[in-house]
Amino acid sequence: MNYEAGFSISITFAAVRKKNVVLENVPVTAYAAEGKALARHDGKVVFIEGGVVPGDVVDVRLGKNKKDWAEGKVVHFHSYSDKRVTPFCQHFGTCGGCKWQMLPYALQLEYKQQQVADHLQRIGKLALPPMDPILGSAHTEYYRNKLEFTFSNKAYLTNEEIRANDGEIPVRPALGFHVPKLFDKVLNIDTCYLMQEPVNLIRNTIREYAVSHDFTFYDIRAQQGWLRNLVVRLCTTGEIMVNLVIRHEDKPNRIALLDHLLKTVPAITTVLYTINPKGNDSIFDLEPKIYFGKGYAEEKLEEFVFKIGPKSFFQTNTYQGEVLYKVTRDFAGLTGSEIVYDLYCGTGSIGIFVSRNARKVVGIELIKEAIDDAKENAARNNVNNATFFAGDVVDICNDEFFAQHGQPDVIITDPPRAGMHEKLVNKLLEIGAPKIVYVSCNPATQARDLALLDSLYTVEKVQPVDMFPHTHHIENVVLLKKRDNN
Repeated sequence: MNYEAGFSISITFAAVRKKNVVLENVPVTAYAAEGKALARHDGKVVFIEGGVVPGDVVDVRLGKNKKDWAEGKVVHFHSYSDKRVTPFCQHFGTCGGCKWQMLPYALQLEYKQQQVADHLQRIGKLALPPMDPILGSAHTEYYRNKLEFTFSNKAYLTNEEIRANDGEIPVRPALGFHVPKLFDKVLNIDTCYLMQEPVNLIRNTIREYAVSHDFTFYDIRAQQGWLRNLVVRLCTTGEIMVNLVIRHEDKPNRIALLDHLLKTVPAITTVLYTINPKGNDSIFDLEPKIYFGKGYAEEKLEEFVFKIGPKSFFQTNTYQGEVLYKVTRDFAGLTGSEIVYDLYCGTGSIGIFVSRNARKVVGIELIKEAIDDAKENAARNNVNNATFFAGDVVDICNDEFFAQHGQPDVIITDPPRAGMHEKLVNKLLEIGAPKIVYVSCNPATQARDLALLDSLYTVEKVQPVDMFPHTHHIENVVLLKKRDNN
């Protein structure tokens, strides 16, 4: 049977286990995790990718079909939801970023709040207090302070570009973003709305100069080519830091390219270059070299000034980062007498942000370079009540350490998307601090960790914060208090 030839959605799921099956006229009803849309059929849940909105009616080509669920991609729209808005970016639907541009921002916030509640209840199975309304971003465009672009000798071409070339697929260089699920294809970006100007001018200037001078763009498969990555950071202070990553040194062309960039974009305050001959794009084990300026940028959160180097981690949305940290500080409920432990402290931004309200801040982070930055940031801001240590919390926090630095009254933890290691969760249960403030960029792993902490702690407050408009990503802050009977 050819299910693409006009059969309705009434087909059975015994049949759709066959390959290349399309479900037709599927009504989209909701959103699920990771920004996938949701539909139901014959008691099964169907997860859908492809820029769909609840209220759309679509045809879906199934990729996976399990006992209780299936997933697939949209291949045709029969009708569009009245909730849709027109995407503002010419690259929408191709570059893979800002996937929710077709949703009004108010609806984005509604779905994100529901996502947090679903994760905490279904994964964590937690008793929750009333959740505070999500804190939306005042800036829904131009909100990022950092972007990384990739050079490629094989540009991704849209169907329209291929048709315009009579079906041929020419080989063109590209500087832009990786196309989702195509590791060796990069989409040339003309205008990106994630960061204010002059980011587009910087990227387009470098690409045009490189193409006109026949510089080689990186081939990720062959691991050849000169130009690899471009990292731009634009701070609210107005400082602009550019790091050009190249595969090998080519001094005459490097100088010519960077001089041309500085002449074209004089607002740039510092330029670095990094030589990366490795097979991966990570630069954390490499040494960026200063070409122009002081080699770092400065950013502000409230009255605090932070030094950000080319390898430093910093919240990529400064405006909402400040909102997130205010929530964290409020949840901690500091009176000036507390010892605060800041886990996964990075360059010390959260610990320094709450330091005025604490007796003492102890920051712990695995990466030594980040701890070096944290110490410098504390000194730059005259924060004398914060100390920072490099290492694993599980190893550092022993009886001797507590005897020297004190037992924590409040623990702030801000782990990566994978959440906390189970050993750290057990360590927190062993420490038994009266309060834990858990900041998370992944409510699913946060819910898992909270379930493990439930034996000793209750959830007192939950506050979602939207850091990334037009994406499904969401930050969430949870206040835990130690149970009275423990």
